[in-house]
This record gives sequence, C-alpha cells and structure tokens, in this order.
Amino acid sequence: MQIILDNIPLLLQGIGTTIALTVLGYAFALVLGTALAVCRVSPIPPLRWAATVYVEIFRNIPLLSLLILLAFGLPDAGVLLPYFWCGVAGLSLSGAAFVCENIRSGINTVPIGHAEAARSIGLGFFGVLRFVVLPQAFRTMVQPLVNVFIATVIGSSLCAAISVVEITYVTQQLNIASAQAVLLFLVAGALYLALSLGVAYLGRRVERAVAPGGSRPLRTADRLQGAAQA
Repeated sequence: MQIILDNIPLLLQGIGTTIALTVLGYAFALVLGTALAVCRVSPIPPLRWAATVYVEIFRNIPLLSLLILLAFGLPDAGVLLPYFWCGVAGLSLSGAAFVCENIRSGINTVPIGHAEAARSIGLGFFGVLRFVVLPQAFRTMVQPLVNVFIATVIGSSLCAAISVVEITYVTQQLNIASAQAVLLFLVAGALYLALSLGVAYLGRRVERAVAPGGSRPLRTADRLQGAAQA
C-alpha cells in the first residue's frame, strides 16, 4: 500500500488525464454523432450513404487499432499531433458512430404524425428536427448516451498503448517499478468503477429531470406491475 501513498500526485495526474480524455472525447463524439444522425435521416441519399459508411467503418474498428493508426500513422502522413490529442480523436471518431445510432433510434421513437404536423405548418427538414423531433427523442436517448459515456471512460484506458499518462499508463509504470500488479490494478479498477458509477448516477438524475413533468421515469418492473393490475 505504501507504493500508492508515495505516488498519490502521479495517480491524481492520471485521473485528471482520464477525465480530460473522456470529457473531450465524448463532447466531440456527441457533436459529430449528432451531425451523422441528421445525415442518416436526411432526404438526400448521398448524405445517408456517407453517414452509413462512416458508422459501419468506425463501429467495427477496434478502438486500440484506431488509436495506434492515429498515433503512428498520422506522422507518416505529415500530421504531427500530440499523443493526448490522438487519444481524444480516437475516442471521438469511435464514439460518434455509437452516438449516431443512439440518436437515430431515439428519432425513430417519435410518432411520425408529429413530424407531419410540423411540416404542415411550414417547418422545413431542420426545423422539424430542431423544434419537434430531437426534443422528444432526447428523453429516450439519455440512458443510451450515458452508456456511450461510460464506454468512453473505459475506452480511455487503451490510450496507455500510445503513452498517454492516464490511469492505466500510471499503473503500468508503478507496476514496472514495484512489481505489485495485483494491488495496483485493483486500485486502477476501483478508480474506473468510481468514475463509471458517478457518470451513471448523473445520467439517472438527467433522465429524471427531462422526463415528462420531471417525474421518475417508469422502469420495466413498474410497467409490468401496471399491466398486471390492469
């Protein structure tokens, strides 16, 4: 345990870098994923095809391979990017594919009559999405988007492979110096667990806040009980 106490500043640096990777990676993924989702439901076929190709490619490339390609392939192409930003780019490009599909699924839950009513009062494609479809769809997207955020937290550990000084990288370096792998990786696992549980808690608070009337959303058990009573 002394190895942990002696290296608390280094661990705090790793935690800070993990949080920065996650927040930046998820923020860019959210913006890019939303744009891709709009393309996926666009009436313009080339936009739909381009977004579909992107999703199929980046959803099926292992994140570790993508990170290594960005970190060691970009310099060969003449693009010099710090490893930290290679990590952010990898998390963003991969996360955007999953965000896109979650948003598209949320859009599909909105009754088509609502969109037709919006069009009947003169709103265009983007107006219907912005003022009618996306606000309703967001209520059903909170939990899936929180799951993507948690996946980004976990996925940030792969940035250790490209020498980004986050939690896993710090743990590996301390293990090389002290050969206490079990203790060190137990602590690292506990840190990732704490971050993921914190995100899940915030996600539940947001989900309750955006639920109709601000009330607690019905869970599956509640729906089953209601059906039985009916």
